[in-house]
Amino acid sequence: MKKKVLGLIAIMTIAFSFVLAGCTQSKPEQSSEKDANSEEKKKDELVLSIEGEPETGFDPTTGWGRYGSPLFQSTLLKRDHDLNIVNDLATGYEVSEDGKVWTVKLRDDVKFSDGNPLTAEDVKFTFETALNNGSVVDLSIVEKIEAVDEYTVTFTLKEAQSTFINSLVVTGIVPKHAYGKDYAENPIGSGPYQLVQWDKGQQLIVKANPEYYDKKPYFQKVTFLFLTEDATFAAAQAGEVDVAAIPASFSKQEVPGMRLVAVKSVDNRGIVFPYVKSGEETEDGYPIGHDVTADPAIRHAINIAVDRQALIDGVLEGYGSKAYTSVDHLPWWNPETVFEDGDVEGAQTLLEDAGWKDTDGDGILEKGSLKAEFSLYYPADDAIRQSLAIAVADMMKPLGINITVEGASWDKIEQKMYSNAVLMGWGSHDPHEMYNIYSSKFAGIDYYNIGFYKNDKVDAYFEKALTSTDSEEANEYWKKAQWDGTTGLSVKGDTPWAWLVNIDHLYLVKDGLDIGKQRIQPHGHGWPVTNNLEEWKWTE
Repeated sequence: MKKKVLGLIAIMTIAFSFVLAGCTQSKPEQSSEKDANSEEKKKDELVLSIEGEPETGFDPTTGWGRYGSPLFQSTLLKRDHDLNIVNDLATGYEVSEDGKVWTVKLRDDVKFSDGNPLTAEDVKFTFETALNNGSVVDLSIVEKIEAVDEYTVTFTLKEAQSTFINSLVVTGIVPKHAYGKDYAENPIGSGPYQLVQWDKGQQLIVKANPEYYDKKPYFQKVTFLFLTEDATFAAAQAGEVDVAAIPASFSKQEVPGMRLVAVKSVDNRGIVFPYVKSGEETEDGYPIGHDVTADPAIRHAINIAVDRQALIDGVLEGYGSKAYTSVDHLPWWNPETVFEDGDVEGAQTLLEDAGWKDTDGDGILEKGSLKAEFSLYYPADDAIRQSLAIAVADMMKPLGINITVEGASWDKIEQKMYSNAVLMGWGSHDPHEMYNIYSSKFAGIDYYNIGFYKNDKVDAYFEKALTSTDSEEANEYWKKAQWDGTTGLSVKGDTPWAWLVNIDHLYLVKDGLDIGKQRIQPHGHGWPVTNNLEEWKWTE
């Protein structure tokens, strides 16, 4: 309700601004002068409505910045537009032969926005704070952190882990001297911008950090509006925002003076199946497994029968791509996982060969005492997941597979998700997410491997990828875990998931505003579009 009220307030504010603009017309000369000054002032200002006000504030040690630029802070390393890892605060790093000790050298010319120098002590403090906070920032692999000298820090791991490098990529450095209980609301950092004002639930105002050591931002002031989707679109129509994140449902409506920019993502949606047969329970007493989805023929048939392009066209208004894994088109993706979908006849043959037949003529296949039916849960407040679930269920009817679609709260889904199919969403620039989703070590832990998938060879590839000290070598093992020619976690292998679509992230961008080259974006948290905010500029 609060968001709806704020949306209405925003629309009323926009309308009121037009009334004020109309009133000033009675004094043409004064108005013209004001407009000229205002236009000149706005050249280095931006107004954005791109979703995602961080509920817990702007503290990297508790998760801020993991799905986009930390904005106020800098990181030791970062990814370029092609997702290659490059230096940021670091001038370089080395990994010991056993993969356990990471030594990072720092720049000696970096200052926080308050003028104090950034040193190895700040890096040590940041990672120790994140480790002690026990939040979404998982640093449990770290044994100790040492500031060797003013600009050198070492991380000693409990065991080798190649994906630790992503912690160096996404964790913004906070100042030891200025960190306190209110830091999340008043962040100080060495990033390109610094906080000016945060009106919770309404807006965030930031300004360029004069102490920033890298490329100086073109825009000196940026205002983030926290509006509903409807209010965001109304603000775009009224010319009140320069960039607006919109859902696909608004994509066909043209807005004068703005263009639609579609950014590819690995923000995927897919169905996770109970991989094992029923009979077991979790420690909390929730049932595990489902006898129908435990049959690989059912999972394979669903995967090859789904017409993913129809889902893209019908649900996403054409703005998306077919999903084959959770890591499509990332450096560790195996393109051999691509397969032909929409093959209903092939799916029917596969099911028949596996012994599934409609023996009683009710349109639903049977195999012994089993009927080919199960429930598919989705979060009830998610319109896209609802539409995808309904569409997939309809596509399965000609096969004789009956899927009952059920919307529910996450509290209820948590009780049902180990024994029923669930329409989930993932997508990260960290290959460790694939490990979490598919490793048998994460079976039944949080929202990770809820289907209890297990393949010893896949687990072995994961371990080799994690313990590798070379990123290219690690990527090859990640790829083999997906498909090595004989087995893997993809559709060509065990198919514990039916990945459906990767959702394009859509933005209305004011004509003349260059938002630079956008990389493949992760799951829709944070503000990934601002990863290169310091590169944005007006071209006309």
